[in-house]
Formats: sequence, C-alpha cells, structure tokens
Amino acid sequence: MRHKHHAEQWLPYPIESVFDFFSNPENLPRLMPEWQHARITSSDLAPPPPRPGGPASPPVTAAGQGTRLTITFQAIPFLPIRLPWDAEITEFVWNDHFCDVQLARGPFAYWRHCHRLEVLNRSGIPGTLVRDQVEYELRLGALGELANKLFVGRQIYEIFVYRQRRTTELLART
Repeated sequence: MRHKHHAEQWLPYPIESVFDFFSNPENLPRLMPEWQHARITSSDLAPPPPRPGGPASPPVTAAGQGTRLTITFQAIPFLPIRLPWDAEITEFVWNDHFCDVQLARGPFAYWRHCHRLEVLNRSGIPGTLVRDQVEYELRLGALGELANKLFVGRQIYEIFVYRQRRTTELLART
C-alpha cells in the first residue's frame, strides 16, 4: 500500500539560493539525522539544463535529471548495519522542482520524493516556500504495513522535522 508524507517550510531566502542548496547532492547527508551517519558512496552527476539567466549566473553543483547517487546510512539508531540506497533524479526544472526515485536497492519497495519551490512573501518579507511530497511503499506486505504504523511513518515525519531545522541552520550560514 502506498503512503504519503507532505511537509512545508518557508525560508526567508531567494528561490535561487534555496533551489541551489537543495539541488546540490553534497548537502543531502548534511540534512539527514546524525545518527544515520549518511554518506554518498557513489555518484554519477548528470548536468542540469542551462540555468535561467544564462552565463552571468554563478556556477553551482546541481544534480540534474538522470543523476544517480548511492547513499549508505544506518536505518535504525544504534544498529551498526548500513543500508545502501540507490536514487535517480527523474525531473529537474531550475527554481521550480526536482524529483528523485529509489532504484533497485533501498529500504522501500517504492519511493518518490518531489521538492517543489515557489516564491512566497510572508508579512512583507520575501522568501521561498519549499514543499516536500513523498510517496512510499514498504516491503513485506502486511508486516511492512505494521512497521509503518508502529515506527516508519513516525520516523519519516521526524526526519523531515530534523531536515527543516538543519535547512534553517545551514542556509543561515551561507
């Protein structure tokens, strides 16, 4: 059975800066909880399409459509087993959205995560609204459904709470 998770975060930064931050694969491990000890173990970066604004825009590292990454991480705190997670960027539109899917190896039977951004002023302050839309399915049928009810759904929620806090911290440093 497919499950959905939705999260939103408003950030007081221009959409270009926020998109650059999220589309840079080097930031992914920094956004995952420390207990997961996440790291990128392989990457095949596909170049993104030309940036809006052309050559005058500063160059950035971005994972364009077709980029493939393998991340390894600990799925359960204090358990020293590392899981590989193969992902591919399947959609990429500068300053609008990008989506990634899990390939064959990973903790889910199905995973699709879209990051959608839009310019949004709040109380007269210009900024960017980030919407994370996740659709996932666990393996193991009824046992996977039980695991989702007992801890996986909650863990995904908590990971996004952590991710939002870290995003605020890391963007404040740039």
